[in-house]
Amino acid sequence: MPFIDLSPAELLRYRSDVADPADFDDFWTQTLAETATIPLDARFEPIDVGLQLVDVFDASFAGFGGHPIKGWYIRPRGAAAGLSALVKFIGYNGGRGFAHEHLLWPATGRAVFVMDTRGQGSGGSHGETPDPVGSDPAHAGYMTRGIADPKSYFYRRVFTDAVRAVAALRTRPEVDADRVGAVGGSQGGGITLAVAGLVPDLRAAMPDVPFLCDFRRGAAIAVRGPYGEIVNYLSVHRDKADIAFRTLSYFDGVNFSRRAKAPALFSVGLMDAVCPASTVHGAYNVYAGPKAIETYGFNDHEGGGGFQERRQLDWLSAQGI
Repeated sequence: MPFIDLSPAELLRYRSDVADPADFDDFWTQTLAETATIPLDARFEPIDVGLQLVDVFDASFAGFGGHPIKGWYIRPRGAAAGLSALVKFIGYNGGRGFAHEHLLWPATGRAVFVMDTRGQGSGGSHGETPDPVGSDPAHAGYMTRGIADPKSYFYRRVFTDAVRAVAALRTRPEVDADRVGAVGGSQGGGITLAVAGLVPDLRAAMPDVPFLCDFRRGAAIAVRGPYGEIVNYLSVHRDKADIAFRTLSYFDGVNFSRRAKAPALFSVGLMDAVCPASTVHGAYNVYAGPKAIETYGFNDHEGGGGFQERRQLDWLSAQGI
């Protein structure tokens, strides 16, 4: 597959033209304040899934609107106080799956909280969290659900859930609340960037080949994957482009990156047909905190895979997590 995007030198110079809404901060402050009035109701039920070296908990908490959000909480068996921990977010249309699919971080001595993504979980890995909120006309998938208004857009609920997932993890007595980070690939990487922009005391962020960045460019050049849902929607709703992209600007990883202060380790695949490299760099190049990026020149949306995980282990240790 040939390169489909900018050259490496051009990527480092690239600046997205995504709009930064004047009321972006007010929108998210109000959204999170409304949800903060609802008890978190974080619950952790021990469950035996046949794993001998970790403790597994079937977890839940109250997300946006008080809606129950499922998750896995996994820690090294018998861990005492002082654990560092990560919240893990899942790729597009995946769910929390099975606990044994998330053993990397507990195997390093860290705890992990895996957030189920509401309304998803029917592609690649199964999920168990419904999204009880309705939608205006939308294209199949999630990218255009509620796109007529930022208040009704699908990812308003998901990003709020993600902030609450960090809070739920921090209720665990064995977790050091000052050493909590976020990690995820693709959609999970986009959610990670949102959390980095919305949780000011996050310790670290690791967005891999992040989705949900530079929406307009993604819709214009992505060869495969969910950005095309926006294209299909606008090909029918020809008069809604300005409205749609205004809504998307409240959820764009570029705008969250401008506000994020936690150290971050990105990854990008230069042959990525789902999340083109320029969309990743649109967020990376304006990221406000300390940052690094691993570039995989001959990789598509799989990015660095195990190579990137090995890099993350060293990088996290350097951050004191």
